[in-house]
Amino acid sequence: MARRNKITVVGAGNVGATTAHWIAAKELADVVLVDIVEGTPQGKSLDLAQAAPIDGFDVKLVGANSYEETKDSDVVIITAGLPRKPGMSRDDLLKTNSDIVGKVTDEVARVSPDAFIIVVSNPLDAMTQVAFRRSGFPKNRVMGMAGVLDSARMRCFLAEALDVSVQDVTAFVLGGHGDTMVPLPRYSTCAGIPVTELLPKEQLDAIIARTANGGAEIVGLLKTGSAFYAPSLGAVEMAESILKDKKRILPCAVYLEGEYGINNLFVGVPCKLGKNGVEQIIEISLTNEERAALQKSAGAVQELIDILGI
Repeated sequence: MARRNKITVVGAGNVGATTAHWIAAKELADVVLVDIVEGTPQGKSLDLAQAAPIDGFDVKLVGANSYEETKDSDVVIITAGLPRKPGMSRDDLLKTNSDIVGKVTDEVARVSPDAFIIVVSNPLDAMTQVAFRRSGFPKNRVMGMAGVLDSARMRCFLAEALDVSVQDVTAFVLGGHGDTMVPLPRYSTCAGIPVTELLPKEQLDAIIARTANGGAEIVGLLKTGSAFYAPSLGAVEMAESILKDKKRILPCAVYLEGEYGINNLFVGVPCKLGKNGVEQIIEISLTNEERAALQKSAGAVQELIDILGI
């Protein structure tokens, strides 16, 4: 009998628990939810397992405080780390979350040496670089979930402005996951029509600004936490494209070696995700202004990497 896919989700907070929920609801894989807090991953997994008879999804859900249960996972989604608090930049989290993600990656690489790693912890691009260095995995198997979320936010705002279905809107966001991200309206479309032909520049500029500030807007509203529904589903969309070999073109934080003129750094660009993980990095032509914005974004990521010394 064919073995079901297995996904480990590290961190049983809002992002991790919601990731487990989406995976189970899609019947994408069996799920192991791991957290250092005793009882939290076990309780949330049990609760989710008890939802299965109502919705009819057949997956195995396990909560654990150690990594033995996660052995031979196909995909590991890392959400562990401290969340942002109001007034806190993603970079304030740098040192603390670097230690957490480093330790998690050591355990993951030990028990699941063939897994694909998807990082959701902030600051996203730097944490993905930490996981890449600590795991020793090839670059096609380590990636960060940022662009899927950023472009989803932009699509949400564009669909609202155009009063159309979100299904007909595509959006394009490059760069690091932070204030320097680079939304590209001329590559963003509604039913194939560039949005630059459908909305005035002032409105597009406002949408671009709101997209870049999307996480902070939610942090400001929630006051005691950060976004979790959309980030978790973004990671699951990436995992699904890999496990089902869908070859989706999705914006992800991946290791660049010369693409877009960026070297040895994780930055968000469009990629093809299939059974081999990151199978292709898609290079698109940029205007001088867009290229400068992307270089500035990469520079902001490089600063964090320099601070961490990795």
